[in-house]
Amino acid sequence: MSLLRVLFVLLLLPFWSVAAMAADGDTPIIDYTSRFHPVLAERGMVVSQEGHASEAGLEILKAGGNAVDAAVATGFALAVTHPQAGNIGGGGFMMVYLKKENRVIAIDYREMAPASAHRDMFLNAAGDVDTQLTWFSNKASGVPGTVMGMTEALAKYGTMPLKKVMAPAIRLAEEGFPVSYALADSMARYQKRLTADPVTARYFFKADGSPYRAGEILRQKDLAKTLKTIADKGAAGFYEGAVADKMVATMEAGGGIITHDDLKNYKAIERTPVRGTYKGYEVVSMPPPSSGGVHVIQILNILEGYDLKSMGHGSAAYIHRLTEAFKYAYADRSKYLGDPDFFDVPVDALTDKAYAAAIRAKIDPDHATPSSEILPAERLPYESPQTTHYSTADRWGNMVSNTYTLNFSYGNGRSVDGAGFLLNNEMDDFSSKPGVPNAFGLLGGEANAIEPGKRPLSSMTPTLVLKNGEPFMATGSPGGSTIITVTLETMLNVLEFDMNMMEATAMPRIHHQWYPDRLLMEPGHSIDTARILGTMGHQVKGVLDETESWDRVLGSTQSILRRPDGVLEGAADPRRPGSLAAGF
Repeated sequence: MSLLRVLFVLLLLPFWSVAAMAADGDTPIIDYTSRFHPVLAERGMVVSQEGHASEAGLEILKAGGNAVDAAVATGFALAVTHPQAGNIGGGGFMMVYLKKENRVIAIDYREMAPASAHRDMFLNAAGDVDTQLTWFSNKASGVPGTVMGMTEALAKYGTMPLKKVMAPAIRLAEEGFPVSYALADSMARYQKRLTADPVTARYFFKADGSPYRAGEILRQKDLAKTLKTIADKGAAGFYEGAVADKMVATMEAGGGIITHDDLKNYKAIERTPVRGTYKGYEVVSMPPPSSGGVHVIQILNILEGYDLKSMGHGSAAYIHRLTEAFKYAYADRSKYLGDPDFFDVPVDALTDKAYAAAIRAKIDPDHATPSSEILPAERLPYESPQTTHYSTADRWGNMVSNTYTLNFSYGNGRSVDGAGFLLNNEMDDFSSKPGVPNAFGLLGGEANAIEPGKRPLSSMTPTLVLKNGEPFMATGSPGGSTIITVTLETMLNVLEFDMNMMEATAMPRIHHQWYPDRLLMEPGHSIDTARILGTMGHQVKGVLDETESWDRVLGSTQSILRRPDGVLEGAADPRRPGSLAAGF
């Protein structure tokens, strides 16, 4: 057994901690300094993947802002201090619960395909997907949505002016901040890819080309100017004028296809959340083009018919049922999920409890069903690499769950010259060729084919849980294709096993996504349990022996739980160093 596993088993269980790799291959880092208890607060809470950003949101809460004000402040701050995924050049989803109105709003600010995009744009002469184009070119960038999403959320549901809410982010960019160990390590590991673009190299590395060390100050003057322009002019300061000119110039110089018209035509959309129930709780999550909300509810519907608690958390019986449910959901994802503005997504059918019961009846309690024998449902019940998540809550009972991304760590690795921000590579989240896996191994079909103005399918799953009609929990995670399973397991730890927020966050996780047919198990699971699962027919990767080693971790939830007495429990996932739950 490796030293890493010995430390996990002997020192850290059940509150083990390891930093996650980014979607495209970060190595794990043990963080022994993480808190293994929930942070408690009465008046407000921000939980994010980066400490300075959490403190930016807390600053706004302390100044009298609500959860939306804090969420917008945190989002812009992450664009400065967490460039791996925090962004103004990407997009995402925001779930907002408004206590006064007892209403949940789902804000879709996902990127959009440019007007000149077409379904075969990433195929080479042989008709195969060119991953260099889909991953690392300017053509891989969709029209960014973050700035529109943040500014519209603030204007509609916040209480503070944009300049005040953005002040912490502008300060962090202009005056600089001490580089964390996590950021220093990340930039050093991605140095080759990031320095391939001279502009990115200038923004994130020293003049001599060397990476920043932990504790050294990183200042981003061009990004500060861009943020000031947005603070002064709102979304128009990004989608029009000088910043837009710089973005289009970068596109034209590097073979990208985003135009001024694409930027002017971008819209954030408010959508109807998907809703489900699980043993007395109401689950409210992001609808398509997120696949996360639909499949979280679908999987919960399947699992609701089992007495999971009696099986025991982490038991082979428990993990087997989770895994089989995951397979069926991801199979359906490959066929039925896409942008609802372009494809009639059968949300009601997929989240129907009778359909879940039919799937449950197919699950053999003692044997795994090979993925090759599971197909997307032929008929449904009739019906007419790198991301970051954060959660906020305020004293008035409002809650926000927000997930946004550039896709890979640092997106396509290219930056907008003179504007200070990285570009996304979200076009890879489309099905560049139906039936061919994307960078996360996910299969897709016609529903997610590339079309102009379309939003790519996403696994991002910002989720709110209500209890007796009151906000109870906000959670979500980064992690590409693992987001859905990570978010769901964290919820089950609370809803089914009565764990506090930190326990629920720290417990080891599993993942299966139908294809490839493998069950990933984080360190911390019992070796005996893994062996039993192997005898049941699961293709287990991780924890068995050195030849099956898989020491990576799954996701990084940043969650808030509101207890019956009104006290907030915040839990920053220790899997990624630097995360912080900040409250008062």
